[in-house]
Amino acid sequence: MSTLYLVLVLVGGLANLGSGLGAVARLKVILPLMDGAHVPQSMLVFPIGVLKIAGGLGLLAGLAYPPLGIASAAGLVLFWTCAVHTHVLANFWPKETVGTFSFLGLAIGTLALGLAL
Repeated sequence: MSTLYLVLVLVGGLANLGSGLGAVARLKVILPLMDGAHVPQSMLVFPIGVLKIAGGLGLLAGLAYPPLGIASAAGLVLFWTCAVHTHVLANFWPKETVGTFSFLGLAIGTLALGLAL
């Protein structure tokens, strides 16, 4: 296991876990972003929050069982690609969108390194 992979897994896992917990807690800062992207607020806890938490935990658990980490990274690539697609459809680009691309980049990097190791 490379140091870069370990860093990506830890940063990506904890970031997705934190973002998912924020979604489940329905942080007020998230609600205008959901409205701007035309995503119903009823989707904030499930599926959005739950999938982020599951992906983050899966990445971290992948340190013990690598196939789980690879599957979680693949799921997060799909999740964050859908998030970008949602922004494209809504033509909604607030400054927080950089986070969406950061999460997608972390997931892609983790998946690529996980498959290469």
